Amino acid sequence: MSRSENMRRIRSKDTSPERTVRSIVHLLGFRFRLHREDLPGKPDLVFPSRKKLIFVNGCFWHGHGCPGVARKPKTNTEYWVKKIRDNKKRDVRNHRKLRILGWQILVIWECETEEDPERLRGRLLSFLR
Repeated sequence: MSRSENMRRIRSKDTSPERTVRSIVHLLGFRFRLHREDLPGKPDLVFPSRKKLIFVNGCFWHGHGCPGVARKPKTNTEYWVKKIRDNKKRDVRNHRKLRILGWQILVIWECETEEDPERLRGRLLSFLR
């Protein structure tokens, strides 16, 4: 499989970490909207009546820096370093715009969805109350 074919298969919506977060939030009794395109950054979960948003970020794509998941690629390193740096800058800009619009933001990292489910549940509940 070529690199371009591989890249086409990478999802930006309905990822496994996103589905995990949605499942927990739903079990907690909260209802939400998905991927509102009228908001900067197209947040993954939107709670309009609470004016709260959740982004579920992939550790690699958004430059989390956690061990394992977000390791630097061995090929075309210069391209990927710039790509991830630009993604991080875009995230900061989008979050700033959203805060100006009065939204509260929670970022959940991919690695958090794989580690301690009770801790993740607690973070989500604390944010959404």
